[in-house]
Amino acid sequence: MAKAEMINPREQGLRTIELKKPIFDAGAVARADQALEAMGDELQVWLDADIERLQAARVRADQARWTPLAQEDVYAIAHDLKGLGATYGSVLSTQIAASLCRLIETDAGKALAQRDPALARAHIDALRASVRDGIRSTDHPVGRAVLQALETGVAELGVAPR
Repeated sequence: MAKAEMINPREQGLRTIELKKPIFDAGAVARADQALEAMGDELQVWLDADIERLQAARVRADQARWTPLAQEDVYAIAHDLKGLGATYGSVLSTQIAASLCRLIETDAGKALAQRDPALARAHIDALRASVRDGIRSTDHPVGRAVLQALETGVAELGVAPR
């Protein structure tokens, strides 16, 4: 009978990677920034399209009385905006979308949003208004106030994961 040998993966077969210099040099970062800047108009079109998709999901959620299944569609689009808002040039969109995700990502949050979807709707309205009015960061006093109010509302409900 063969004898088994215990191997600790932390000690055996480790490959060493030497990262002595950054993976991306300053030139690569500058080229990426220039490419994003050149795509400015196209990025706005993409942001507008995502906001339209989110509004359509909101209408469907309203029609479905904000069931957890209907909220999944809202969550998926908000999650996309959370990841892409800054790339689109709207850090505020990222932050508002992140707050919306925190609101409806747990079962407790979904249950609250189903009973009273006002806060979820307020997030979507805030996203639509900020994009429409070109409010892109919390450097803008209205953007800062709106984000703070939304995040406070989510925090007070106690449904967001820690």
